[in-house]
Amino acid sequence: MAAARVLLLLSGRRESVSFAQSVCGRLGAGAGLGPWLTYCNLQRGQLLLSDRPFLGSSARLPLQRPPFCPFAALNQQPMPPETKLPKNRGVDLGVAIILQSSDKTVLLTRRTRTLKVSPNLWVPPGGHVELDEELLDGGLRELCEETRLQLPQGQFSWVPLGLWESAYPPRLSWGLPKYHHIIVYLLVVSQESQQQLQARIQPNPSEVSAFIWLDTDVAAAVAATEDGTETPRHLSQDLPPSVLWEDYDNGYESGLSHKAQSRQQLSLCSAVELEEDGRARPLALPMSTLLQTTPTTTEVKERVSTGTKFALRLWLQHLCT
Repeated sequence: MAAARVLLLLSGRRESVSFAQSVCGRLGAGAGLGPWLTYCNLQRGQLLLSDRPFLGSSARLPLQRPPFCPFAALNQQPMPPETKLPKNRGVDLGVAIILQSSDKTVLLTRRTRTLKVSPNLWVPPGGHVELDEELLDGGLRELCEETRLQLPQGQFSWVPLGLWESAYPPRLSWGLPKYHHIIVYLLVVSQESQQQLQARIQPNPSEVSAFIWLDTDVAAAVAATEDGTETPRHLSQDLPPSVLWEDYDNGYESGLSHKAQSRQQLSLCSAVELEEDGRARPLALPMSTLLQTTPTTTEVKERVSTGTKFALRLWLQHLCT
């Protein structure tokens, strides 16, 4: 069995969590909808969680899972004999970066449709934490791999926001889960503006098909969207119909070469999409797309992931503190 990445401290004993078990359930947080405040030790390559303070705990973070978490459902009902879930496997550790610009916008990227896990989802940059890798180092590495964006030392601060129990597929109605992660969301606050950061972004087309910057109003609307229900939501009259590019000058019509125009677009647009040839173009993303909920049937539907909505709520709360 591979080294355990997520460990629990229960009654003074360290225990690993098997793949099919709900982390929230094991911590005794199964009652109610959460989130639940959890004591953490963010060690190199491992995450130690407990519902009580312990020696070495460095943070107390909210832990949440979706209302349709398949592991919660599996733990609450007997599994049929033919149910096949990975054995001798634990819960993996992931990290995601909520990158905040100096003008208080945050970056989301859209995963390509060809990825085998969570295709076409809007998420913050992030991914798997390597063995013996610090969480921040892993998050910044993933940020760079997906966007080519490197943050200068001394020009950003960071703080852990919260923990998310993630499964894929996200619902049992889609099939048995093949992936089980605890995602640690880290807020990274840059001293640079959105335009300064965006001017250096070069999306990796094998992982990212588009990116957007959300301001607080749009982020609040997305965060308030209830996943786990199919109730249609009506757009607030205060919200724009789309998140779209902003033309600060007439550069696109001033005779720039196609390559120069593409670079200009990257530095001016709030929403950018990659074409099949890898070139960037402005994107008008309907607000209704950002407010989509997780469908009950298997669909590669463009939407913001449930965990991302949770992270956006935590980000907005952090801004108010």
